[in-house]
Amino acid sequence: MTTDPTVITPPPSTTARAARSAVWTLLASSLLIKAAGFAWDFLGYYVADGLGYGTTAAGAALTAFGFGWCAGLASAGALTDRLGQRAGLSIVMALSSLACFALAIAESFPALLLVSFFLGMTMEIHRPAVSAQINSTIDSEAARTRAQSWLYWASNVGIAICAAAGGYLAHHYGYKGLFIVNGLACLGFAAVAYRVLTPRALTDSAEASTVTYRQVLADPSLRWITVVAVCGMTCAWGLVSVLPLLMTDDELPPTSYGLAMFANTITVLALTPPLTRLLVGSGDTLRYPLAPVLACGCAILGLGISLAALQHSTLGYAAAAVLLVPGEIAFSVALGAYISIHAPRNATGRYQAVLSGASAVAYLPPLGVALALSTGGRPLVAALLVGSSLIALAACRPLARSLRTTQQEQARPLPTAAP
Repeated sequence: MTTDPTVITPPPSTTARAARSAVWTLLASSLLIKAAGFAWDFLGYYVADGLGYGTTAAGAALTAFGFGWCAGLASAGALTDRLGQRAGLSIVMALSSLACFALAIAESFPALLLVSFFLGMTMEIHRPAVSAQINSTIDSEAARTRAQSWLYWASNVGIAICAAAGGYLAHHYGYKGLFIVNGLACLGFAAVAYRVLTPRALTDSAEASTVTYRQVLADPSLRWITVVAVCGMTCAWGLVSVLPLLMTDDELPPTSYGLAMFANTITVLALTPPLTRLLVGSGDTLRYPLAPVLACGCAILGLGISLAALQHSTLGYAAAAVLLVPGEIAFSVALGAYISIHAPRNATGRYQAVLSGASAVAYLPPLGVALALSTGGRPLVAALLVGSSLIALAACRPLARSLRTTQQEQARPLPTAAP
């Protein structure tokens, strides 16, 4: 006698718990990968101080890194939307490990520029996949925003931990071993992603593959928030791009940079939970519109980093790093809210890639900062950073208008192209 095979499907509650567990695992992994991100955080110090090429050469390497960052994110977003979070994240983190290992053996300046470009390509390529997993797993707008905000928080805290620990380790043990540790951490993240995520269904992959970046960039709210993100992140990334150049110019050791970033980390840990609750609320919908929150964040970021440009002591740099924190939190909450509410489910990877690409563009100014530092000094650097913040504030007004007028359209999935 034969019987029909029975497929046992897990109860919905069990499936939901597993999906949420995967989200928290990815958030924890994102923090750890940033905490071990020595190749990304110490590239400038390694070129300028570790190999003795100087501040201008370090600015050039960081600029090459920024160009690579822009190039890598576009492909990561498309890869995530086409192949799904599991395949996309596993592949890109394996590539990240190769870039870190290459930095450990590169010493000539042309080789460093090339490696810096490829290292930049791997900087944030995990974020589209993690954001897509959050949006596909969590139903509530506010809950998605909180999770997206925790993703930004994890990155910020991880970067600060990396700077604090890496400054000490680099000073006493050199840089190359840190880069190898970074590569091993990337391989570990790839293994975790492959273990905890499930493959994407073929029907979902076919739908996502028909969405293009041209369709995504036709969204006016995405264009305006990208302008805000570029200018705001120019100030926010000053912690890891501008600050090392300024502190190197003051002949302060890497340990001083580590202390400044440690102060930033402690403040982020203390202020993120209460400020996130204040800005997002505890219900299913957001407490405040995202545009005013984003504007406040940009204003604080501009003030903090411009003050940092005028400092000359470890204490002064640490105080400026602390002042930046409320701006970082407000900025990350607003960007997380945008991805959570306005990114279509079949294009979350591309939307996140565009915003992360804005962060990459914001990483390009180090060469300009190095030149401004040598020509106009600290006041010119501060003026450039304030100007960037003011542009971000000005762009928040048309952003708010476009969000009001297109909210219903953005709530629907992007139309798929004809075969």
